[in-house]
Amino acid sequence: MKIIAVDDEQLALQNLVTMLKRVEAAAEIVSFSDSQEALSYLAENQADIVFLDIEMGELNGIALAVKCKELCSTINIIFVTGYSQYMQTAFQLHVSGYLMKPVREKDLREELDNLRFPLPHIPEHRVRIQTFGNFEVFVDGKPLDFPRAKSKECLAYLIDRRGARITVSELASVLWEDRPCDGTAQNNVHQVIFTLMKALKEAGIQNIISKSRRTIGVNISEIDCDYYAAISGDLTQLNAFAGEYMTNYSWAEFTLGNLVEQNTNRK
Repeated sequence: MKIIAVDDEQLALQNLVTMLKRVEAAAEIVSFSDSQEALSYLAENQADIVFLDIEMGELNGIALAVKCKELCSTINIIFVTGYSQYMQTAFQLHVSGYLMKPVREKDLREELDNLRFPLPHIPEHRVRIQTFGNFEVFVDGKPLDFPRAKSKECLAYLIDRRGARITVSELASVLWEDRPCDGTAQNNVHQVIFTLMKALKEAGIQNIISKSRRTIGVNISEIDCDYYAAISGDLTQLNAFAGEYMTNYSWAEFTLGNLVEQNTNRK
């Protein structure tokens, strides 16, 4: 679920976002204090619900709601305002709801439970991969512990290769780049893979890996990953990229260069 919140009063916006995070902890929430910036974002990104203040600068909430409807006729618009006189106009636009400030958490939850356009149930991935900054893996929101550092690095490399099938020899040259890729190195890789799969199985997420006797790869459809979203053009993740990618590992510098170039070219 993606929620957009727009209010030119910074304190009111912060309060709304804080409340939304409590009510819908799993939702992606993007906030704007400028209605024009919000419109530009919505022109390039889908959202399920938009919370709008009404009295805002050049582009007020009513006008912004009309433009939102033009972009997506089934978007759920909920007005959050201190003025009751706009209620008739709002419902002529077939909005989902109209909340009076100060908003109560109970009323917010009720609006989200009774949307004009109910959201389809899409099972969320249990696994979230963080590659921007340090590499981390989260299962149901909790960080996954790895029994060996090399097991974690092995998974990081598979994530970096985005589903490509990787051989034991390639993994050996990456995980022990300063050693010859001999039988000992390959045996070490098999042990690393064994401990990795054991950790994933204990967490109930072994399905994120596909492996055969000779190759191994990640099932990209089974995970949420900031890197994958960014290279697909997701502005939220592109904006979240701060010039750091898998800082734990030197071999990640090539992908880092590509991300920096992509981010530079879009500006």
